[in-house]
Amino acid sequence: MARIIFIIGICASLFHLYAAYAGTLFGLFQRDIHWMFLGTIIFLAYPVRKDGGWLRLVDFLCVALSLAAGIFLMIDYGAIVFRLGSPTPTEVFLGAVTIVLVLEATRRAVGWPMIIVAALSLLYAYLGYLIPGMFGHRGYSLTRIVSHLYLTTEGIYGIPLGASASFIILFIIFGAFLEKCGATKFFIDLAFTLTGRTMGGPAKTAIVSSGFIAMISGSAAANVVTTGTITIPLMKKTGYRPYVAGAIEALASSGGQIMPPVMGAGAFIMAELTGIPYVKIMAAAFLPALFFYISLYQIVHHEACKMGLQPIGDENRPPILNVVKQYGFLFIPILLLVLLMILDRTPNQACFFAILSVVLVSWFRKDTRMGPREIWEALAEGARGCAMIAAATACAGIVIGMITLTGIGLSFSSIIISLSHGHLILALIFTMVASIILGMGIPTAAAYIIVAILGAPALMRLGVPEIAAHLFVFYFAIISAVTPPVALAAYAGAGIAKAPPMKTAIYATWFGLYKFLLPFIFIYNTGLLLIGGAVGILPAVILSALLSFLVAITSVGYYRIPVKSWLRLLFILAIPFFIHPSWVIKAAGLVIFCIGFWVQKGKIAESLRGRS
Repeated sequence: MARIIFIIGICASLFHLYAAYAGTLFGLFQRDIHWMFLGTIIFLAYPVRKDGGWLRLVDFLCVALSLAAGIFLMIDYGAIVFRLGSPTPTEVFLGAVTIVLVLEATRRAVGWPMIIVAALSLLYAYLGYLIPGMFGHRGYSLTRIVSHLYLTTEGIYGIPLGASASFIILFIIFGAFLEKCGATKFFIDLAFTLTGRTMGGPAKTAIVSSGFIAMISGSAAANVVTTGTITIPLMKKTGYRPYVAGAIEALASSGGQIMPPVMGAGAFIMAELTGIPYVKIMAAAFLPALFFYISLYQIVHHEACKMGLQPIGDENRPPILNVVKQYGFLFIPILLLVLLMILDRTPNQACFFAILSVVLVSWFRKDTRMGPREIWEALAEGARGCAMIAAATACAGIVIGMITLTGIGLSFSSIIISLSHGHLILALIFTMVASIILGMGIPTAAAYIIVAILGAPALMRLGVPEIAAHLFVFYFAIISAVTPPVALAAYAGAGIAKAPPMKTAIYATWFGLYKFLLPFIFIYNTGLLLIGGAVGILPAVILSALLSFLVAITSVGYYRIPVKSWLRLLFILAIPFFIHPSWVIKAAGLVIFCIGFWVQKGKIAESLRGRS
C-alpha cells in the first residue's frame, strides 16, 4: 500500500507541476483532479482502521466513489452548465456522496473540530426556518444544498480548494525538495552559528531557525517537531525550565503561520478572496511578522539573563564562514522565488522555477545532490504533505457554500456592527473573540477562510482597509496554535520537552502577548502594513519597536535586574496608550513608559553600587 501511495503522490505532484507551467487548465477541472488525487491519498494513507482487515474494503470503496464522482463531473460538466438549477437524480446522488466523502476525509486527516463546524453549517442551511431573528432564513432543500456544493464553484470546488490546487501544493512540494537536499539542517546550523555565543543561545537558535524554516513551511506543529527535537534539548541542557523551553519553541514555530511567503497557506487564499496581488500581501505581512520575532528574541534574552544562563562554548558552535561557504547556495531557490514574484510572475510559476532551481543547486555539493530517488521522494512527500490542507479546504468549501447560500455573512457583519454601536475598538474585540473560537482546532487555511467570510466584512464596513481587516482575522483565527485549550504547537513542544502540556501552553500565551497585540497595532497604525508612504510607515515602525521592548520586559519581569510588580503593572497600563490612534494619547503612553524606564534604570544603578 505504501508503494501505491508513493506512486499516486508522484503522479499528483507531476500533474500540478505541469499545470503550473502550462497554466491552461480550466479552474474547476484542476480542482476536481486535485481532489481526486489527494482524496485518494487520504483514504489510503489514513485507513478507517489501522489494523486493516476486511474494513480495508471501505477505504477502497471511498476511493472508487470519489473517483467516480470526480470523473462524472468532468465528463458531464457541459450538460450541467446547460441545465443549471435543475440537477438530475444522478447528480444529486453523486453530490451527496462527495459531501460525505469530503467530511470523512477531513475526519481522518484533520480531526473532528472541522467536521463539527461543517455539520453545523449544513444543519443551519437546512433548518434555518426554525431559527428566529437575524440569523433565521427560509431554509433550503437537500437537493438545493447538494447541487450548490457539488455543481458550482461556490462550494466544495470553490476558492479554498482552488488555492490548494493552484498554489499551496506547489509550495509544499518546494519545501519537500528543500528538505531533501538538506536545507532544513542548513537553516538550523546557520541559526546556531549566529546565536551560539549569546545569552540563551539555544532559545535564540529556535527563533532564528524557525524563522528560516517558516519561509518554506506554514505548520506550527510541524515546525516544532522539525526544529524542536534539536533546540528543546539544548535549551534544557543550558538551564531553561522544560515548560519554558517548550513554550519558546512553540511560539517560534507558530511564527511560520504569519511569516511570508507561505503563512500557513493563508496568503494564497487571502489573494484569492480579496483579489489583492500575492506580492502585496506578502509585503504587508512582513513587518508585523518580523516584529513578532524581534519581541520573542528579546523575551528569551531577558529570560536567559534573569536565570543567569551562560552562552554555549565555541567547541559546540560551527564557524559561520564554514557554514555559509559550504551550504549558503541553498538560499538561492528562496531568493529566486521571491525575485520572480516581485517581477510579476504568478506564485505558481515562480514556485515551479524555484523547484527546478533546487534540483540544480543541489548538485553544487555531493552531500546535497538530488538524484532520481530523492526527486521521486520529494514529489511523493509534497503531495502527501498537502493532503491535510486539501481536506481542510474542501471541507471549508462546504462551510463557505452554506454561508453564501444562506446569507449569514451579511447578518454576522450587521450583528457585530450593531453590538459595537459603530465603535471600531468594540467591533475589533468582538471579531477577535469570534475568530479565536471559530479557529480552535482547525488548520490555518480553513480557520482563516471561515473567519474571513464572517468577520472581515464588518471591519471593512467600519473603514478598516481590506488587507488590514483580513490580516486581523487571520492572526486571531490561528492563535489557538499556542493558546489553551487547543494549543497544538504548545502541546507538541511539551511532548518533546517532557513538560506539563497546559503549563507549557500558558507560558506560550504569556510570552506571546505581543502576537495578540500586533493585529490591533496594525489596524490603528496601518503604516506597519506599508500603507501610507514613509510618513505613515516610519512612526509605525518606531512605535512597534518600542512596544516590542516594553512587552518583552513586562512579560519576563526582568531588565538587567528584576522589575518590581508595581512597575510591571505600570508598563501593562501603558500598552493600550501606544496602540491608540491619537498621537496625544500615544505621547501620554510614551511618558508613562519613560517614567517607568527611568525608575528601572535608577534601581539598576543602585544595584550596581551595592555590588561595588
